[in-house]
Amino acid sequence: MRIQKDISLKPYTTFGIDAKARSFVEVDSVEALRQVLLDPAFVSTEKLILGGGSNILLTKDFEGLVIRMAIMGVSIAAEDELYTYVRAGAGVVWHELVTESLEMELSGLENLSLIPGSVGASPMQNIGAYGVEIKDVFHCLEAVDQQTGELRIFSHQECQFGYRESVFKHELKNQYVITAVTFKLSRKPQYQISYGDIQKTLEAMGVTDLTTKAISEAVISIRRSKLPDPAELGNAGSFFKNPEIPAQQYEDLKNRFPNIPGYLTTPGQIKVPAGWLIEQAGWKGYREGNVGVHAKQALVLVNYGGAAGEEIKTLSKKIQASVWEKYGIPLSAEVNFI
Repeated sequence: MRIQKDISLKPYTTFGIDAKARSFVEVDSVEALRQVLLDPAFVSTEKLILGGGSNILLTKDFEGLVIRMAIMGVSIAAEDELYTYVRAGAGVVWHELVTESLEMELSGLENLSLIPGSVGASPMQNIGAYGVEIKDVFHCLEAVDQQTGELRIFSHQECQFGYRESVFKHELKNQYVITAVTFKLSRKPQYQISYGDIQKTLEAMGVTDLTTKAISEAVISIRRSKLPDPAELGNAGSFFKNPEIPAQQYEDLKNRFPNIPGYLTTPGQIKVPAGWLIEQAGWKGYREGNVGVHAKQALVLVNYGGAAGEEIKTLSKKIQASVWEKYGIPLSAEVNFI
C-alpha cells in the first residue's frame, strides 16, 4: 500500500475532470483500509471515498486524502430454497456483478445492467433503473467506522433507503466506509418488464422465451441508445433526480401543460420525469463551450473535453433555475459536488 501525492483524479471519475488529490491511496482489504484510517498522519485529514467515480463532480482540487476502494471478490454467502445471497467486495465493478449473477442464473439485478460505478456505492445512492432499486434486492452490508476502524453490519432497515437516498448520505455521512454488500437474489425469476421501453425492446429483439439474460440485453440496448459512454464522453449518467410534487400541484400544472407526465408514488405524491422538464425548458442538446446537455437524453450533462467542474456546476444551476421559473418544480442533483 503506497500513499501517492498530487495525483490527477481524471482517470478515476466518469466526468473526466482534471482535479488533483493531495494524497491518494488504493486499498484492497479491510485491514488495509483500517491501517489508512487509523494512521496518525491522516486521522484528522478530510477523506474522500472513491469507488467507480460515476456519481461525483469534482469542482476543485481535493486537499485531503482520497481512498479508492479496490476490495474485490464475489462469493455465495448463503442459500435457501428461494434465494441465493451473493456477497461482493466494494471495489467490484457493478456491471461485472450483474453479469456474474446472470451466469449463476439468479434474478434481481438484470434491470440494473450497465449502470456505471462500483458495488460499494450502490447502497449509498440506492441506485435504480427500469422499475428496480437496490433496496429491492439488498440483504446487508459491511462497513468500517472511520474513527474506530470497527467493522459493522447494517441491515436493510438500518440503511433507511429512499429514492436515491440512504442513511449514509445523511445521519451517517462520512462516518463509515462500505467494504462489502450482500444481495438477496431470487432462484426463481421474477421479471420486471413493465417499466420504460423494456417490453418494446424485447419484442424488437424477437424474444419469445423471457429470461434474465434477455432482459439484461434489452436494458443494455436501451441504455446504449440513449446514454453516452463515459469512456468516450465525460458524464455521470442522470445528473438530476426525478422530482416528486404534491398531487394538487401536479393537477394545476396539468391544466397549464396537458402533456406533462406524472406517476403516482406515495399517496398524494406524483413523480415527474426530470428529463422531460429539462427538455421542455429547451436544454436538450444545448452546448456552451466544453460542457452541455446530451442530445439524446436531457438528464445527462456532459464534458466535451477539458471542462472544469465549476463549468458543469454552473450549467446545472442554470437548468435548475430555468425549470423552477417555468414549472415551479425544484430539481435536486443526483450527482455529489466535491
